[in-house]
Order: sequence, then structure tokens, then C-alpha cells
Amino acid sequence: MRANVNWRVLVVCLVIVWGVAGVGSLSSRPDSWYESVKPSFTPPNWVFAAVWAVLFFLIVLSMYLSWTRSTREQKPLVAILFAVNLLTNMLWTYFFFTLRKPGLAMVDLVLIWLSALALIIVLWRIERRASLLLVPYMLWVSFAGALNLAILF
Repeated sequence: MRANVNWRVLVVCLVIVWGVAGVGSLSSRPDSWYESVKPSFTPPNWVFAAVWAVLFFLIVLSMYLSWTRSTREQKPLVAILFAVNLLTNMLWTYFFFTLRKPGLAMVDLVLIWLSALALIIVLWRIERRASLLLVPYMLWVSFAGALNLAILF
């Protein structure tokens, strides 16, 4: 059986998610400040790039599946939830690395976590695979929260 892929929607999802990832990465360069505050249980820097590459791929797939499986009435909510999540995700690196405000970054991280949870819950009713694809993201955001909290305390 052949999968019927809507290539236009898939490309739009790729552009949106990887565009956000690209903009976010502009301010995520670890420097001497970060090296001086990072917790001892912080993974090596290369791990972050590898994990985020996988997570952004999963987010693309989740966005694609949820968009192609949602009804006309569900699409605005799906779009808003992904927009909020991706915007807050992008802002975290700016707050943390550029502004060097781990407290503000932690507030933003809570918003990322809550918006990811909202996506998982809403997408469960639309397309369960799309929901499940976001679970690793939620787990990584939780780990990032632990790192962020360790810097604050």
C-alpha cells in the first residue's frame, strides 16, 4: 500500500520548524558565561545538537500528521498551539544565551512545557501518532528545565 503524502504541506511544515530552529540557533552559542554556570550533569554540547535535530524532525512529522488529519474546525487550534510552542522554544535561546537571564528563560521554559502538553492532549484526539511523536520533545524539555533550575539554584 502506498502512502499518500501531501508534499506541499510536508514542505511547509519543514520550512516552519527548521526556520524556527535556525533562528533559535543564532543565539544559542555557548560561551564562557554558559561554561561558568552550567550544571555538572550537563551533557556535552554536541549532544544538544544531535538531540534537537531528532526532536525537530519529530515535530515536523507531528505537525504534518496533525494538519493533514485535522478537520477544518480543528486547524486553527492546531496552528495556534504549534505557533505558541515554536515561538516560546525560539525565545528560550535568546533569553538564556543572549540576555543571560536564566530566570526569564525558566518562565519561558514553563510555557514551552505547557504548550507541548497542550499539543499532546489536543493531538491525541486528532491523530494519536502526532501526539506520541511529541513525547520525546516533552521529556527533553523537562530535562532542560532541570538544567535551567540547577543554574538558578
